[in-house]
Amino acid sequence: MDCINNKLNKMMMPFSFLATWLIRLGLGIAFLIHASSKFPLPPEKLMTYFGFSDWLASFVALSELLAGTLIILGGFFHDAWGNVITRFAALMIVVIMIFAFGIAHQDWFITSKLFTSEQAFLFLIGCYFLIKGNER
Repeated sequence: MDCINNKLNKMMMPFSFLATWLIRLGLGIAFLIHASSKFPLPPEKLMTYFGFSDWLASFVALSELLAGTLIILGGFFHDAWGNVITRFAALMIVVIMIFAFGIAHQDWFITSKLFTSEQAFLFLIGCYFLIKGNER
């Protein structure tokens, strides 16, 4: 078994950098898509459905846009700045998702709906980058 494991590790080594990038891009693009659905500002849907003020609704949309952009950009910097950018974006994502669960998806705790939703995975991947930063 060790022989097979070693061969697989050796074969996949050139592609290992892709693993984190695929997760980073998926998270960033998901946030960019969620943000884009809230434009033009202020997002009417957030104001009517949740009763947000135009300022708060715009803040949510811009925060999603910034978080998605920064989580992707953070991966291009392999120094302390990249780590800080990644962790800052991840913190934004985690906070946004906590509020999304608390405001928009209160009825999901703790049900199968929570664990089969994309929102749970956005939160978990945000937690991953918050904890790991740009660590490889």
